[in-house]
Amino acid sequence: MGKDLVTLGSFEFLADVQIIKGKLESEGITVTLKDENTVGVEPFASNAIGGIKLQVYAVDKEKAQDIYNELRKYAVDENGNLVQCPNCKAQKSEVHYLRNTLFYKLFPFFEPKKYRCTNCEFITKTEV
Repeated sequence: MGKDLVTLGSFEFLADVQIIKGKLESEGITVTLKDENTVGVEPFASNAIGGIKLQVYAVDKEKAQDIYNELRKYAVDENGNLVQCPNCKAQKSEVHYLRNTLFYKLFPFFEPKKYRCTNCEFITKTEV
């Protein structure tokens, strides 16, 4: 059970995930990057496959999550201000795509941008 991998987050660009990966590894946490090679070879496929997944072993999840939360970038609006969750008012949202229809699975670039609050898991229905 302790060798199961859990995904901490997904990233559109390889450079973004490398920073977090380096910090986690410097803290003694083993990191796996799922779909790293696919995105490295074909960067335009990143959105279609859900980006590069940052994964750690389940036994390291809590420690890794704390480190990740210190380093992560949260979504900002067009003015550079942190996006505020309409549910809990926290400013800890990330861009989120549902890809819940065949159309959006085939053409993910048409899906409207949504935000998922990392505090309460609320997903906005429209762009904030």
